Amino acid sequence: MSIKNPWEEISLETYEKHMSLDSVKQLQALNSIMKKQFAEYPVETAMVLGVAGGNGLEHIDGEKYKTVYGIDINEKYLRVANNRYNNLKNILKCICIDIAKEADKLPCADLVIANLLIEYIGYDAFKKAICHIAPKYVSCVIQTNTDVNQWVSDSPYLHSFDGLSEIHHQMEADTLTEKMKEIGFELILNNIAELPNGKALLRLDYRAKEHVIETKTFFA
Repeated sequence: MSIKNPWEEISLETYEKHMSLDSVKQLQALNSIMKKQFAEYPVETAMVLGVAGGNGLEHIDGEKYKTVYGIDINEKYLRVANNRYNNLKNILKCICIDIAKEADKLPCADLVIANLLIEYIGYDAFKKAICHIAPKYVSCVIQTNTDVNQWVSDSPYLHSFDGLSEIHHQMEADTLTEKMKEIGFELILNNIAELPNGKALLRLDYRAKEHVIETKTFFA
């Protein structure tokens, strides 16, 4: 019998309540970031890896996008996302895939959005997924911490996430950029958003080498 991924055991309600607490504020910050991610680049198809319940999908422009894929390992999360965004039923296609093990099942898309996802699959699995999807742009968010031993913010829901320590990988921006270079992507945007508790969300955008533009750094 196969062992379940810890993300299959965490309820969406618990996850979203934790992420939206005033002491965490990651749900709100990610929503704001996703609005920019969806608007930033001239693409018609996008893929959100680790879409969960669909936070941020309200920013999908139906005039711009033909298809947006929502990928997650938790089928219950995807059902919620579909129900929440029934108005996007002709655009949003939710697919239950274990990205770390089933990258070959991922469809192609011009833009990949991967927010707080790479931490749970690792650099190599992420590279494999990107190579299969073959996007023009990749926009991802990783979390940075002043306390590397406390990567989940303290909250009443803290212990609901204990199992994630089995699959969590500490991310480094420079290492991710080097890994992306190995598969032909160049860093084009580096944007940091400060959060409570000494944490921050670092947005790193990459473009396939034939589309390389000047690297810019913004602070929010």
